[in-house]
Amino acid sequence: MSESNVERINFRRAEFLISAPTLAECPEDSGAEVAFAGRSNAGKSSAINALTDNGKLARTSKTPGRTQLINFFRLSEQQRLVDLPGYGYAKVARSMKDEWQRHLAFYLEQRHCLKGLVLLMDIRQPLKEFDLQMLSWATTSGLPTHILLTKADKLKNGPANNARFAVEKELKALELDRNVTVQIFSAPKRKGLDKLERQLNQWLSLADATEADDTELEGGDS
Repeated sequence: MSESNVERINFRRAEFLISAPTLAECPEDSGAEVAFAGRSNAGKSSAINALTDNGKLARTSKTPGRTQLINFFRLSEQQRLVDLPGYGYAKVARSMKDEWQRHLAFYLEQRHCLKGLVLLMDIRQPLKEFDLQMLSWATTSGLPTHILLTKADKLKNGPANNARFAVEKELKALELDRNVTVQIFSAPKRKGLDKLERQLNQWLSLADATEADDTELEGGDS
């Protein structure tokens, strides 16, 4: 689909919908949604808040147990942003971490309306163990992934670009680069926000579903 045919979403209209502890309690699996995932210190909440221009939409709790919910934000009746639990929280028992890894894997592999994954990594510490696990799940599911190398304001342009090139090179070496794109991002500076919006507009477009429905109707009349 050409970029000119893609709906431009007003992300400022995002509003909290529901927090779900398990996939069974998520909203109906219809429409289109994009999930945000990342380590607890990757700046996930800051990115969502910058995207929606709402500093209070996605909140970070100091209590690990409160971060272990799948949070849904409504953009329209059929379009949603999803804030997945931050992983890497050190104070949570290993058994609980394992349980949430299973929930995350199930969500990424079984959620039909999930159109893409935004994976956030601190540009100074990319591709940690669980980042690679998330990429592996996404690859297994055929789920397109857009990596945000966050906190780019901590580096000058040269080192930041070198970090992006290094990530792309490692992904290719690990054969995890299929349907994966990488960009530099800074929430405080709003750097890369336009590129992120373009990607989300593409994923969240409902035109494909509408065209598919029209095709089925035409086929039924013949």
